[in-house]
Amino acid sequence: MPTYLNPRSKFLVLGRAGMDLYADPPGTEAEHAARFSTALGGSSGNIAAGLARHGLAVSLLSCVSDDAIGRFVLNELTKYGIGSEHVRVLSGESRTSLAVTETRIENTQNTLYRNNASDLLLSEEQVLAVPFGDFDALILTGTALAANPSREATLRAMEHARRAGTLVVIDLDYRPYSWPSAHEAAATYRAAIEAADIVVGNDDEFAVVANGTHDDGLNLARSLSTADKTAIYKMGERGSLVFSSEGSFETGIFAVEALKPMGAGDAFMASLMASLAAELSLKEAILRGSAAAAMVVSKFGCAPAMPTPAELDAFLSRHSAPQS
Repeated sequence: MPTYLNPRSKFLVLGRAGMDLYADPPGTEAEHAARFSTALGGSSGNIAAGLARHGLAVSLLSCVSDDAIGRFVLNELTKYGIGSEHVRVLSGESRTSLAVTETRIENTQNTLYRNNASDLLLSEEQVLAVPFGDFDALILTGTALAANPSREATLRAMEHARRAGTLVVIDLDYRPYSWPSAHEAAATYRAAIEAADIVVGNDDEFAVVANGTHDDGLNLARSLSTADKTAIYKMGERGSLVFSSEGSFETGIFAVEALKPMGAGDAFMASLMASLAAELSLKEAILRGSAAAAMVVSKFGCAPAMPTPAELDAFLSRHSAPQS
């Protein structure tokens, strides 16, 4: 699978970055918490942090509100070494996403404040100002497609990236509460998949895009390889299936004692892309992505838990290859 990536690759991650408030200490229910710990959050913020932890050049394309939460996000981007030159600070009544969540594996409560979300105000004008040719890969999550103007701006970003020869990668990241209907989501995702080179999603998400069952979703994922795309079809505890023009294969997951259910997908994406940039094979990249996912769910936070290459190597040295 040609990826056109190398260790000098520059990444642009499009979408939501916000503040996470974790009930502290781990195991505490949010309604009983006496204190909370902060962390950079949001799917795109987490992915960008994961890439930065690998020492890669990465910038975020998004919007934040001109308030304390927005400034927190900007400060966190600086701390991780993530470029914010394409982050627009918005005055007015929009707000940066805020998540109140918990570090516990059962009955986890995750309250996400997304009313008039700043990141969904990403505009076509903002996208047109991006020099996509300066980046080797554009990574985005489906959250950015949920509403306009971000939906049209994101589709335009994918179009311009492809024209510039930039690899386009999408994590479907379907969240029903963000969409007016599953039918609208399916139509939008299909348009986005047309403009993508690598498509990552779970069995439920591919089923939604296919407007059918898991079997329909699996057939959709499989069909993408014939269109010179790579599809990574995740199945939770059953591992994942990978379909590419160079062939298909199945991988399992690493068994760990999880502390929380969040962050696995973002960690998988970040380490997958970082591994491809390290010029590893697709199979090796999937393995390292799976390891990163296991590491993040067994630690506090999402962005703070993203592993470095050395931490990934140490984990892999202690854990045998996953079984499918």
